Amino acid sequence: MSTRRRTTTRIEVSSDRGVFMISVAAELAEMHPQTLRMYEQRGLIEPKRSPKGTRLYSHEDVERLRRIQQMTAELGLNLAGVEKVLELEEQLERTRKRVALLERRRDELSAEIKALEGRREAVKAEIVRYEAAKGSALVRVKDIPPYTIPIRHVDSRA
Repeated sequence: MSTRRRTTTRIEVSSDRGVFMISVAAELAEMHPQTLRMYEQRGLIEPKRSPKGTRLYSHEDVERLRRIQQMTAELGLNLAGVEKVLELEEQLERTRKRVALLERRRDELSAEIKALEGRREAVKAEIVRYEAAKGSALVRVKDIPPYTIPIRHVDSRA
């Protein structure tokens, strides 16, 4: 007696990959398929297309459709208002990314400035004004010849 073993295969699908036909996407978003076509015409949604031209909606598309539904039904926005909100959200996201990029660059430059200031202090400590007989010059401390001070002995008996 052989027993059959049942296995389940789980496939992960990218959230932006078109996998739902219009009827399924409309059902998931609780809308009529014609509404999805109208939203596409207005540029609110851009479904992917199969090689034969069939609209394919992704998980992200369905979530966007639900968001549009929420703005129109619950918030009372018309489609022009929805378009403006979505446009401003996209602009805000681009601005957030730009700010994050600028903050990273600021941190890199701060670290670079700190390193340069450390080098400047090290170099500044090595350079002194050296008064030679023929003029003065800036030289490194280690390049100055040793200087001896002549001491005269005074005879204290005299």
